[in-house]
Amino acid sequence: MRLLSVNLGRPKAVPYTDQPQGLTGIDKRPVEGPVRVAAPGPKGVGASGLAGDTVCHLRHHGGDDQAVYAVAREDLDDWERELGRTLANGAFGENLTTTGLDVSGARIGERWQIGPDLVLEVTAGRIPCRTFQGHVGEKRWVRRFTEKAATGAYLRVVVPGEIRAGDPVRIVHLPEHEVTARMQFQAATTHRELLPRLLAAGEALHSESLAAAREYVAKYGDGSGAKHTETSGG
Repeated sequence: MRLLSVNLGRPKAVPYTDQPQGLTGIDKRPVEGPVRVAAPGPKGVGASGLAGDTVCHLRHHGGDDQAVYAVAREDLDDWERELGRTLANGAFGENLTTTGLDVSGARIGERWQIGPDLVLEVTAGRIPCRTFQGHVGEKRWVRRFTEKAATGAYLRVVVPGEIRAGDPVRIVHLPEHEVTARMQFQAATTHRELLPRLLAAGEALHSESLAAAREYVAKYGDGSGAKHTETSGG
């Protein structure tokens, strides 16, 4: 398992976003040399966890639970075959492009060590938006991405550090539950009945998704007729 590239974005004016001044940082490109990664602060205030990376809309992007976004090169290759065109590393706006790692199938709370120091923790899958569709330039992209559910993973920073392309990626903590980034994504989009199952991931889950799961259970129950017990995600 290896980090193929570290991708950073600069502010770019585009016609397909409703962000202020029409700017987006989704166009991320591989960079050479070390990049510092640290927790950026709470959502709405903190931006990207990667030094030199741009987040233009803090309401929906950035913050501690979405400090880093990773996509597997294998998923990009699969999309290349389906779309019939080349997708460079960073094409989905991801900060990290990996190989040998099932990113969408990673468990919430799973921890990766990248390079000598950095430790990241999986929090959620990525929800597609209008800006993502405009950036990729494919019709019905939001629907197609949702149906495939190859979401990649958002991660929070547990231990800060520097990383660079070529660094090894090691899974240093694997939770016992079966809640994956893909399952979290499906629960948030097309299969709301999965929301109670997310609670098994506990506090490791993206705070907004955890709140949604708790609200669903409070309103509808967990579907089993039994009291639902949360476990620690740490």
